[in-house]
Amino acid sequence: MKIEPELYVKYTRVWIPDPEEVWKPAEIIRDYKEGESVLHLKLEDESTLEYPIGPKDNPLPFLRNPDILVGENDLTALSYLHEPAVLHNLRVRFLESNHIYTYCGIVLVAINPYEQLQIYGEEVINAYSGQNMGDMDPHIFAVAEEAYKQMARDEKNQSIIVSGESGAGKTVSAKYAMRYFATVGGSANDTNVEEKVLASSPIMEAIGNAKTTRNDNSSRFGKYIQIGFDRRYHIIGANMRTYLLEKSRVVFQAEDERNYHIFYQLCASACLPEFKDLALTSAEDFTYTSLGENIFIEGVNDAKDLERTREALSLLGVKESHQMSIFKIIASILHLGNVDIVSERDGESCHISRNDPHLQHYCQLLGVELEQMEHWLCHRKLVTTSETYVKNMSRAQAANARDALAKHIYAHLFDWIVEHINKALYTSSKQHSFIGVLDIYGFETFEINSFEQFCINYANEKLQQQFNSHVFKLEQEEYMKEQIPWTLIDFYDNQPCIDLIEAKLGILDLLDEECKVPKGTDQNWAQKLYSQHLSSQHFEKPRMSNSSFIVVHFADKVEYQCDGFLEKNRDTVYEEQINILKASKFQLVADLFQDRKEVPAPPPSGKSTRINVRPAKPIIKGHNREHRKTVGHQFRNSLHLLMETLNATTPHYVRCIKPNDDKEAFMFDSRRAVQQLRACGVLETIRISAAGYPSRWTYSDFYNRYRVLMKKKDMTIGDKKQVCRNLLETLIKDPDKFQFGKTKIFFRAGQVAYLEKLRADKFRFACIKIQKTVRGWLQRTRYLKIRKSAITLQRYGRGYLARRYAEYLRLTRAALICQKQYRMVRVRHAYLTVRKAVITIQAFTRGMFTRRLYQEFLLHHKAIIIQKTVRGWMERKKFLRARNAAIVIQCAYRRVLAKRQFKQLKIEARSAEHLKKLNTGMENKIVQLQRKMDDQTKEYKTQNEQLSVTNISLGTEVNKLQKELETLRSRQGDNTQVTSLQEELEKLRAALQEAHTQRKKLEEEHSSEKLDLEQRVKELEKENSMLKAEKEEMNQRIRHSQGSEGQDSVSQKEVRLQTELDEERLRYQNLLKEFSRLEQRYDNLQEEIAYNKFAPGHRRNPSEQSSIGSESPFPSITMSEVGDTEDTIQQIEEMGLGNAAMDLSVFMKLQKRVRELEQERKRLQTNLEKMEELSKRKPIDPKSSTSEEDTNTDLAYNCLKRQELESENKKLKNDLNELRKALADRASESCSSNELQESYNLLLSQLKAANEELDVRKEEVLMLKTQIVSTKKPKEDTNHIDTNDDTDWANNKKPIDKEEALQAYQGLSESKRLLEAQLQSQSRKHQDELEALHTQIEVLKEDLEKKQEMLNHFSTLPPEALVEFSVQQEITRLTNENLDLKEIMEKLEKNERKLKKQLRIYIKKVQELELAQAAALQANRARPELTRQVTVQRKEKDFEGMFEYYKEDEALLIKALVTDMKPHVVSATVPCLPAYILFMCIRHADYINDDQKVHSLLTSSINAVKKVLKKNNDDFEMASFWLANTSRLLHCLKQYSGDEAFMTQNTAKQNEHCMKNFDLAEYRQVLSDLSIQIYQQLIKIAEAILQPMIVSAMLESGSLTGVKPMGYRHRSSSMDCETGGPGGYTLEALIRQLSQFYTIMGEHGLDPEIGQQVIRQLFYSINAVTLNNLLLRKDVCSWSTGMQLRYNISQMEEWLRGRNLNQSGAVATIEPLIQAAQLLQLRKKTSQDAEAICNTCSVLSTQQIVKILNLYTPLNEFEERVTVSFIRDIQNRLQGRIENNQLLVDTKHTFPVLFPYTPSALSLETIHIPASLNLDFLIRV
Repeated sequence: MKIEPELYVKYTRVWIPDPEEVWKPAEIIRDYKEGESVLHLKLEDESTLEYPIGPKDNPLPFLRNPDILVGENDLTALSYLHEPAVLHNLRVRFLESNHIYTYCGIVLVAINPYEQLQIYGEEVINAYSGQNMGDMDPHIFAVAEEAYKQMARDEKNQSIIVSGESGAGKTVSAKYAMRYFATVGGSANDTNVEEKVLASSPIMEAIGNAKTTRNDNSSRFGKYIQIGFDRRYHIIGANMRTYLLEKSRVVFQAEDERNYHIFYQLCASACLPEFKDLALTSAEDFTYTSLGENIFIEGVNDAKDLERTREALSLLGVKESHQMSIFKIIASILHLGNVDIVSERDGESCHISRNDPHLQHYCQLLGVELEQMEHWLCHRKLVTTSETYVKNMSRAQAANARDALAKHIYAHLFDWIVEHINKALYTSSKQHSFIGVLDIYGFETFEINSFEQFCINYANEKLQQQFNSHVFKLEQEEYMKEQIPWTLIDFYDNQPCIDLIEAKLGILDLLDEECKVPKGTDQNWAQKLYSQHLSSQHFEKPRMSNSSFIVVHFADKVEYQCDGFLEKNRDTVYEEQINILKASKFQLVADLFQDRKEVPAPPPSGKSTRINVRPAKPIIKGHNREHRKTVGHQFRNSLHLLMETLNATTPHYVRCIKPNDDKEAFMFDSRRAVQQLRACGVLETIRISAAGYPSRWTYSDFYNRYRVLMKKKDMTIGDKKQVCRNLLETLIKDPDKFQFGKTKIFFRAGQVAYLEKLRADKFRFACIKIQKTVRGWLQRTRYLKIRKSAITLQRYGRGYLARRYAEYLRLTRAALICQKQYRMVRVRHAYLTVRKAVITIQAFTRGMFTRRLYQEFLLHHKAIIIQKTVRGWMERKKFLRARNAAIVIQCAYRRVLAKRQFKQLKIEARSAEHLKKLNTGMENKIVQLQRKMDDQTKEYKTQNEQLSVTNISLGTEVNKLQKELETLRSRQGDNTQVTSLQEELEKLRAALQEAHTQRKKLEEEHSSEKLDLEQRVKELEKENSMLKAEKEEMNQRIRHSQGSEGQDSVSQKEVRLQTELDEERLRYQNLLKEFSRLEQRYDNLQEEIAYNKFAPGHRRNPSEQSSIGSESPFPSITMSEVGDTEDTIQQIEEMGLGNAAMDLSVFMKLQKRVRELEQERKRLQTNLEKMEELSKRKPIDPKSSTSEEDTNTDLAYNCLKRQELESENKKLKNDLNELRKALADRASESCSSNELQESYNLLLSQLKAANEELDVRKEEVLMLKTQIVSTKKPKEDTNHIDTNDDTDWANNKKPIDKEEALQAYQGLSESKRLLEAQLQSQSRKHQDELEALHTQIEVLKEDLEKKQEMLNHFSTLPPEALVEFSVQQEITRLTNENLDLKEIMEKLEKNERKLKKQLRIYIKKVQELELAQAAALQANRARPELTRQVTVQRKEKDFEGMFEYYKEDEALLIKALVTDMKPHVVSATVPCLPAYILFMCIRHADYINDDQKVHSLLTSSINAVKKVLKKNNDDFEMASFWLANTSRLLHCLKQYSGDEAFMTQNTAKQNEHCMKNFDLAEYRQVLSDLSIQIYQQLIKIAEAILQPMIVSAMLESGSLTGVKPMGYRHRSSSMDCETGGPGGYTLEALIRQLSQFYTIMGEHGLDPEIGQQVIRQLFYSINAVTLNNLLLRKDVCSWSTGMQLRYNISQMEEWLRGRNLNQSGAVATIEPLIQAAQLLQLRKKTSQDAEAICNTCSVLSTQQIVKILNLYTPLNEFEERVTVSFIRDIQNRLQGRIENNQLLVDTKHTFPVLFPYTPSALSLETIHIPASLNLDFLIRV
């Protein structure tokens, strides 16, 4: 970079070298002139320094960047690009702002904080997802997002190369990059590939990471992980390649280092029962794990790490048996290291004790023979051309061979695990593209560097070469894209160094040659190197050593020790030991060492077909020295393959920096940082950028920043590009210092600093001018104030003198007036005194004469009064004596009359006539009851008389029969049958007598039980009254206690319950959201299955998919649940399995029916078993014939009754059909409603009469038929009687008499039975009537007692109270009668409604019958004429608010109302019209009691709405429309459900429209869930629309007048295009979009409460996205952004107020954003400012406040930065705050939605269907 001496003037700041801090700042205190040898500087400690300047040795120091550029996100944005500027920028960001990531062009520099930071959560991933790389703060997620975006946009494979030295954080960075890909590109199916990819990390860390002096978790191998994606960019698989495992660590560790973690994890878990066979103890007991002398890592639990490792192995599909085999192999390595090799005396041979326990454990764990292993560990085989020798090995040789074997075993095990991880991550799906993550060791240099460091540095040379070429290529592309003349830039090319290592006769080639020599040594190889490469500029020989060499790498010179190079390159293992392992009895051990041919893997599909993905480390073919490849050769081949892969992809670089060697958090060691910056290529990137035009500004950024340097006439030009051209051509005379591109201006190094200096000078000049003007204004203001004060003083002095003279004149005049007045008063006072004395004398004289005269008059008046009073008293006394005598006489006479009257009243009170007068109604009731009792007694007497008559007739008949039987007995001599008949007759009589006695007993028991019950009722009433009293007491106590409590606790409980309710609602809605997501996932899987027609595997047939493919949320019906009933099976067959699965109510009814049938079956089964037991217990004998006949008679009776009912039912149906036809004819003939009413009444009367007549006729016919059947059966039985006296009957001369006698006997017995049945029924009726009469009598008695009590109470009351009480009683009586009448009216109305409903149903059935007949006659489908006539009649009537449709039209209805419905079609009609129409159709189905129609319509509607929303999953209008309709349908189902809780706001007409037959509460829940799902989809759509607008509108648009952006630049990202990228959104566009949302919801009739919740959720999303962006962007954390943000928020609040949405809670959701804007505007210097910030930012978390303060950036020189001490003060003040210390706001949080019940005021009968809906098939009812 060319240095310009004219820039080194006074106050210029520079960097000078420092041995401790590398670079330290200074300030020039005297202008420098070219040619001077000293530069005068002032250091930060105010000390001065004379810095020597020389043309060669000591050039001018580096210039410092202006403060505006300090802390830049991108190092290439610095004006002065050099090492001290880069180092200072990284230090400021790392220490002051705690930012660990910084861009350096295309490189992300990551500094290890040695502390767990909360910047890797899922909310951070969501914040970076979809963002451009330059829009957010630097982060590993930004690099990952850039790679993912470029893969999707350019369809090219990507690579992320993570490098750095040990302990810099490479593995963690690679892990976070893979986590980002796993989160953003999750697998499309349920294979959980992303989890498997992440699960490979703990396994590889366990077997490949170890503790070193620099890092507790250092990766001792390199790995390249390819994550495969499909065409939709979902993860489908992964593949891992490893490079150069550090095998020597297995057998050797330096001090304070450890072996691989897996060894210590096994030793820490040795106590587990499954590990007992491993025979492990503490890691200190094993040689291979104790060489580092420290087996523990602070903060690491090895036992828990092993659990995580095992879980990861299980997740990747490694079986438990294989896991135990792996652990056995690892344990065997530990035991092998402890095998004690004993040297013999000669020193040339050695042996191992066979009792060595470790050797035994080793052989046992690997399944090999102990004797062979013991032998070949101490011997080796030499093979020559003629014979084979077995040679002894010394102890040292045997120990080396043992260690080589241990390394070999571990290396093969490592490769086997990597291979199985790749198998687990392999996928058979076609890979479209991939992203590779390379985690490889950085440049290493130690005190002793060996073969491993040489290979590592060789790999870094190759990567650096690729990095340099890529950076050079990007620079070239940038220049060409901006159409800037391209000049060659000289950059460091490390190809000579790479040729030195890998070219022919290079270091690796000579090493391989020396390995082939039989007796090759490291010293010989070193000499060959010296002789071959000493002439190379990248190769040097140390002065003091002949066994080492120096390679000049791109980062530094490294000296390598030649000792061990050959041995490590050969990697020699004796073949005999390997053969023993091949013969292991364990399959896994034997497989590890089998010879396998190196077969290259098939090339990955997709875009990467030109790259052959092969194993990184080829499998060793054999141990033959001639054919075996060396380690160096293998590593070179794998490295070439890696470079081919990287060159075929787009690379992204992450350079990890280790800030200090002490692993302390946020401590920055400048020397160590500079070393790594030089080694990792960051400074090379800076150098390449600085060689051309490093500073690049877009025209708009340059215009905003440097418009202060422009002239007023330039500002009027509309073209910003031309304005910038004019300005630069004026300011910078050298045209080579800048170039104009298409979208950017390119500057040479230092030019931006020059412009900043000009800008600062302009500001300084402007400040001086402002100060001059202000000071002049202040002085003039002071002069004017003094002049004004002098004038004021003069005015006040003159006024004072004038006022004093005026006062003198006033006093003189006042004195004259006072004298005049005084003299006048004195004379007047004397005159008044004389006058008063005269008047007083006159008054006293006149008063004396008047009083004398008054006294005389007074005495005369008093005498007259005394006389009058005495005379009156005498007359009154005389009158009173006469009156008292008369009163005494009257009283005596009246008492006599009253006694007579009282006696008469007592007599009348005892009589019934008085009671009749008191209550005439009661007398009537008693008379009626008495009449009923008399009638009943008469009937009872007549029945008894009839019974006695029948008994007498029966007795006479029996006597006659006896006589006839005696005659027959005398004639025939055989009386066996007659005697049996007589015995049976006697038994019947005895049974009859017993029945009479039992009846009497029952009556007595009934009367006694009745008395007991009455007594019990009285006791219960007493207890009830006592309990009521206690209840009242308790209620009073509770009210008293509640009254004493405060309202605070109640409010707290309410708040707590409300929060719990919200949480429960949110949990439920999240479950619904998850359910809908899984449902969508299932649909996607079905589509994928349908798409992949030729995919292997079994395909489901439709029967298997019937229950799965349903979109209804209801459970499907299984045959086990339904049962085996034929009705249910038939119903399911008719409906189809799919439809049956969609109908929840059918399922529930079926289950209920199954339960009932099951109970009925059990009951019948028990009855059958009982009957069988009874039949077994009672043998069949002649005595049971009577009971059998009775049962036969009952069966006959029941059968005849059923037949009779069926026939009568048929007759009634015929009559009813005739009546319907007559009614329909009359309805068609006349149009008047009166005639319809008359026909209706006629129909009712005919129905009633028919029913009554039917009952009477049925009973008569049944009685007659039973008599006939029962008389027929004995005749048939008599024909089959088997007796031994057939010959006697045959010899009988009169067979007619015998038959007549039998018939007479059977008839008598049958008539007796009938009479008994009638008698029993009559007795039961009589008993019931008696009980009813008894109850009525009891009621009347109680009534009478109450009346008596009332009468007694009346007698004690005074007349006024008596009148009042009687009025109250009358009112009560009338009220009760009114209530009774109301109940009767309601019952009558119910019956009337039922009859009307039946009538409508019958009419409808008649119409359907006529329709069917008409359809049979006509070929095409037409409406019957009668139906049209009836419909016309109904249209002229009051409609019931229903729509009728035919079942076959349901699909058309759903298609028109849901599937094909467009919101604009019904925009001009009633809001939510489809919901109303659907509900009116449901009402009609309920009206006709068709449950199948109701449930089919509801289920079809719900499924159709789901399909429509799935099809239009990004249409806000459609989601809003169906949310409004679904919620309205839900409200209608509630409003018209008949539930009183929902009917409070209904009109009388709406209450008439309530549903009568069905309770659809279950469907209300289903609709509620559907509404929640639609609401969530609506929010998702709205947030997706608002997402790209929020950041631009809230943070980037400059809508506030007077506040303009200060020109802080954005980093250019991959999304830049020729037009400058997409245009930004303004705040007006955001508000316009919100208004559009709100208007759409209002037009669709969505409830205002739901609309408010939508706006609240959208405001929360705006707050979350804006605040997260603010927390992750440094360029917007400024004072001007805070003011602009506050203005934008005020505009949003104004929008809320304009739409009356203040109560929606939306303002509360943006409170964090308001406080963030205030935080940006508050002062940030003193402790008072800190206190104000703490008080203001009550909603923001501590982490958010600190983050904003760290990001706060002053935009000019006059604003100070926030100091670290101020931030620490804020942290200390906020320590006690209880909060969720989360950095970013959860953007996916959703508030629980609540659908309040809002009934409709619209009457259903007023709704009309527009013709545009094509619903002509709906009939309005």
